[in-house]
Amino acid sequence: MKGKIAVVGDGDSVLVFKSVGVTPFAVSNGKDAEKVLDRIEKEYEIIFITDDIAKDIDAKIKKYTAKSYPIIVSVPSKDGSNGYGEKNLIDAMQKALGINIFADER
Repeated sequence: MKGKIAVVGDGDSVLVFKSVGVTPFAVSNGKDAEKVLDRIEKEYEIIFITDDIAKDIDAKIKKYTAKSYPIIVSVPSKDGSNGYGEKNLIDAMQKALGINIFADER
């Protein structure tokens, strides 16, 4: 598992990662993504998942937050971000810091 990185998402979004040594796993829906995660979770330390797929398997991803590995990171797909990754980042920072540092000061 040492240093292995994977990406899970639609085919067009994940293929670009192959050029930088990240193992791509193309899926078409959340159900397929869950099966891939179950298969690769012990082999990869970092797993990127496109926002659109990650949103569909949010409950599954949350199960990994208590574990050290794999680290699961949401990234935008070829179609852009749907806000899933940004929301999770803000929630994690608010939990760690006790405040939302991105809140508008109005």
